[in-house]
Amino acid sequence: MSRVAETFARLQAAGEKALIPFITAGDPNPGLTVGLMHGLVDGGADIIELGIPFSDPMADGPVIQRASERALAHKVGLRHVLAMVKTFRETNQHTPVVLMGYLNPVHVLGYEAFAQAAAAAGVDGVLTVDCPPEEAEDLTAALVAAGLDPVFLIAPTTPAERVREIARLARGYVYYVSLKGVTGAGNLDIDDVARKIAALREHITVPIGVGFGIRDAETARAISVAADAVVVGSRLVQEVEAATPETAVEQLTRLVATLKAAIR
Repeated sequence: MSRVAETFARLQAAGEKALIPFITAGDPNPGLTVGLMHGLVDGGADIIELGIPFSDPMADGPVIQRASERALAHKVGLRHVLAMVKTFRETNQHTPVVLMGYLNPVHVLGYEAFAQAAAAAGVDGVLTVDCPPEEAEDLTAALVAAGLDPVFLIAPTTPAERVREIARLARGYVYYVSLKGVTGAGNLDIDDVARKIAALREHITVPIGVGFGIRDAETARAISVAADAVVVGSRLVQEVEAATPETAVEQLTRLVATLKAAIR
């Protein structure tokens, strides 16, 4: 059983939902990322999604776009991200880390080489935003062979045939995009999300996390009623952007603790 599966099993046995915070590796500078990861755990993070900086995002709103730009200004690439995870693992062996990003850097490195390097660094899962399940067989096979969980996005517009294909390939959890739009967008319809999750459970057997548009404790609590996990990204990245390097870890830890308390 993977670290991700173990985490969900433990939480489900306790009647709890998972909190999955997202930050961008290398933002605001490479030296702070590992400290921020530990701060997320101290605040109550159950799983960490760590963003791989990318120059041409298609799903990220302006907040996360700026985070990637700050990281790329420090020349943070995929190998640097893996090194950060390896350093994190020196003192944390239990919190799952899922890399979230785009296919290009993975493709350049090579699927098998990437999967093996990610596993060696201590990564637990990989979500490639722009790799649809119909084109994911080779990458998924490489990830699974290395003991990593392939995580997929499901959107409100995902057709039933693609949902079934995702159900066949996904491990760890799936990430349901709660609205039509980019990260950080508003207009979240909680009742609609609950209906969509109920329909997805007819096909999806792994846990379902919900993200995009969750910005406060109240919304996180409402989403957690229907979902197995609550994913929060832009709000946390915004906190890092507004903080100084000296206060970022403390502020992020405090915000995550508020979100975790809300979904307990």
